[in-house]
Amino acid sequence: MSVFGLKKINIRSGEFNEGRQKMAKMPVNANLILNPSSGAPGFYVENVFCLPGVPSIMKAMLGSLNNFLAGGEPILSETINLRTVESEIAKSLTEVQNNNSEVEIGSYPFFKAGKLGVSIVVRSVDKTKIDKCNSEILKFVRDKQIEIVER
Repeated sequence: MSVFGLKKINIRSGEFNEGRQKMAKMPVNANLILNPSSGAPGFYVENVFCLPGVPSIMKAMLGSLNNFLAGGEPILSETINLRTVESEIAKSLTEVQNNNSEVEIGSYPFFKAGKLGVSIVVRSVDKTKIDKCNSEILKFVRDKQIEIVER
């Protein structure tokens, strides 16, 4: 037994054990993804891609997908960190989002140095649209006298 109360098992390299058998199950209509670095499986069905969570293995498999994944314009992102709570800015932030439907705005609470805060993240492929949103956000931040903080 291990320290955590789990039974230790010895798996010989390459052994097709029960765990590996479960990982080998794929949906009937799945297309397999070549894995040049290990036996970890990956597959895709239509536009859903399932890859291993180990970054180095996933990275090795991405090369096999060049003909399947279409690139696009880079998504730009800017963050404004505020010393406030989401409920204080929800209405104002909703108004900014409603005025800028082509921009994605998210608010993410954080807790740092014993104080609450909210990170507002603005994403778009168009820098001018991000700048417009940021101006609207900073206006209501000033009006509400909310502190802007560095993270």
